[in-house]
Amino acid sequence: MRALAASWLVFFCVVAAAQVQPPEIAARNYLLMDVSANQVLAAKDIDSSVDPASLTKLMASYLVFQALQAKKIDLKQTLPVSEQASRMPGSRMFIESKMQVPVDDLLKGMIVQSGNDATMALAEGVGGTADHFVEMMNAQAKALGMNHTAFRNAAGLPQPGQVTTVRDLGILATRLMQDFPQQMPYFAIRKYRYAGTPVANDTNRNTLLFRDPTVDGLNSGHTETAGYCLVATAKRDFPNLQGRRLLAIVLGASSDFARSNETQKLLNWGYTAFEGLKLFDGGQPVVQPPVWKGSEATVKLGQPRPVVLAVPAGSSARIRTQVARPDPLVAPIAKGQQVGTLKISVGDQPLREVPLVALEAVDTAGLFGRAWDAIRLWIK
Repeated sequence: MRALAASWLVFFCVVAAAQVQPPEIAARNYLLMDVSANQVLAAKDIDSSVDPASLTKLMASYLVFQALQAKKIDLKQTLPVSEQASRMPGSRMFIESKMQVPVDDLLKGMIVQSGNDATMALAEGVGGTADHFVEMMNAQAKALGMNHTAFRNAAGLPQPGQVTTVRDLGILATRLMQDFPQQMPYFAIRKYRYAGTPVANDTNRNTLLFRDPTVDGLNSGHTETAGYCLVATAKRDFPNLQGRRLLAIVLGASSDFARSNETQKLLNWGYTAFEGLKLFDGGQPVVQPPVWKGSEATVKLGQPRPVVLAVPAGSSARIRTQVARPDPLVAPIAKGQQVGTLKISVGDQPLREVPLVALEAVDTAGLFGRAWDAIRLWIK
């Protein structure tokens, strides 16, 4: 095929975009991501190795949700509480050995109360042994592309060699929300305690759940080496984009109060400093170029999911898009095959590139159609 030919689709007039500076955040590491647009809005030291603390439970949750999805366990099923689980140090659900606790309650104990005992019971129930569950965690981290993460225990207790990065936590959090949307309400539960356990232990450690009604997850953590950490996500509606979701990760804050304040600061800034725009619906053709030697004259190129952008507030009128694709396009073309790229810029600043795939298959034409197009291509 010939070199990529660029065809311009100009939706708005073009003016240079200003650089947006994030606020001062009192934390060692942080990340703010627009999940709806799949764009990073602000970041600091996101590739430095850090102690994940109880944020480790996000991976434990991922594996439990995976087991539920595969029907290896179910929510009503009870799991035994081992002696090892009942003696776990740190934050607890306060379950005792030889108890049989439903998976649903263990999930609430792990997520709402950050219970290390609940996490161990789930790890043993899903993995057979705690050690095998940790092996599963590390295998899943590798599969997700968390290349700088290593787990040594399921609960996030301090242990040499247990490390992650803010970037990897961002990968995990976004995949958790993407892969298991039905289970996300667990992370929004404000209060929970198992029957017979202390009433004072019923409150979710993510205090933003009580301060911001748009926050609906995800998890907090604290150790001496990690400091105070929080992974929080919020979803807010806007006239031009409903359900716009942001993810903020703050690590190494000085206190519970500080981690909540700094995370809230990031979320509020992200929603005000940037606006979300939906350029195309999922399945909507971005362009319909001609196809040679095909059963159809054209092919619809687009994305199965909506194409959403986060742009500096006030710059939506300066978005420019360019489609780069092979020319000529020759059948056959499989459904889902990448055929081009949508290049998006704000003024002269490149913003992102979105793969364009065939939204439908185009088979090879019959003998006469192929021969005729071959002649036309030769003349062209």
